[in-house]
Amino acid sequence: MFYYVLKYVILGPLLRLVFRPRIEGLDHIPESGPAIVAGNHLSFSDHFLMPAVLKRRITFLAKAEYFTGPGIRGRLTATFFRSAGQIPVDRSGKEAGQAAIREGLGVLSKGELLGIYPEGTRSHDGRLYKGKVGVAVMALKAQVPVIPCAMIGTFEAQPPGKVIPNIHPVTIRFGKPLDFSRYEGMENEKAILRAITDEIMYAILMLSEQEYVDQYAAVAKAEQAAAAKERKFPRLPLS
Repeated sequence: MFYYVLKYVILGPLLRLVFRPRIEGLDHIPESGPAIVAGNHLSFSDHFLMPAVLKRRITFLAKAEYFTGPGIRGRLTATFFRSAGQIPVDRSGKEAGQAAIREGLGVLSKGELLGIYPEGTRSHDGRLYKGKVGVAVMALKAQVPVIPCAMIGTFEAQPPGKVIPNIHPVTIRFGKPLDFSRYEGMENEKAILRAITDEIMYAILMLSEQEYVDQYAAVAKAEQAAAAKERKFPRLPLS
């Protein structure tokens, strides 16, 4: 109930009023039945804008940190995500990926829409990064289509670290559903999973027109942080 109150009474109208998002390809979202909506991830506001424009309910796999933040802000964020029906996923450890897949398949088994960001984390610089193969595993195991989605302008509206969004034009663009039924039964083939994931990321790229980086976003972030630390605390030469 809270999900629909939030969408149609509280947050949805506010987001539409402030951002006035332009929606393209909404007819590609099936009116019923399970499907995966796979999008790029540029901003914290992506979590709210996409669900606000969809006619159907969509459940996202959200990082567990949204549910465990400290202080009043952390509790409010956790309450919001739980009330909106979002599912916490622990991204640390070897079992993290399998846990996310199990949760995602549970959503799809109910005939619902599942939202996922194949990059695994928000882009720190507005570019599109290499996708993780979990989306391919779920598409094959659940035998569902994947609808690519591009969020355009949300990085400028709310870049990393910014709490209050800027007023900036936003476009949400949905592409034609991708059918991977030809690979049925091959969810354990690494080469097939990589090919499917790359096809999904290419479809997102064509919709978003971002610059593509053939590297995982988390790795790129770690390298950037290490380089910044090195600049701040340079190593002294050994004498």
